[in-house]
Amino acid sequence: QVRLVESGGGLVQAGGSLRLSCTASGRTHSGYALGWFRRAPGSEREFVTAISWGSGRTYYADSVKGRFTISRVNAENTVYLQMNSLKAGDTAVYYCAASDSWVAGTRTNEYKYWGQGTQVTVSS
Repeated sequence: QVRLVESGGGLVQAGGSLRLSCTASGRTHSGYALGWFRRAPGSEREFVTAISWGSGRTYYADSVKGRFTISRVNAENTVYLQMNSLKAGDTAVYYCAASDSWVAGTRTNEYKYWGQGTQVTVSS
C-alpha cells in the first residue's frame, strides 16, 4: 500500500506559477512511476504529466508542454509539479498517482494509488 499526500495548491492569477508536491509513504522501497492528473469541473480526470522510475523519463500532455515540469526526489519519496504561465483552463483539482510499474503511463487505469487531490484555481 502506498499513501500519497499532495500539497501546494491555491489561487493564482493567470500568468503566475505554482508548485505542487506529492509525498509517498508506505510501500516505497520498490520503484514506481508517478504521475499527475487533473479534473476540471464537469470534466473527466485527464493526464497531465508522469515520470518513470529509474530512467526518469517524462511525459506531458500537449496542453501543458513547455509550461509544466515534473521532477522527483527518490530519496524523499516526493514528486513535484512546477506549473508556470498558468491559464484559466488549468483550473482543476490536481491528483498525484503512483503505479506498480517502473514505466510511467498516461492512462488513469495504469495507476493504482491516488492522493486526495489539491485545488488549483487560476483567475483570469
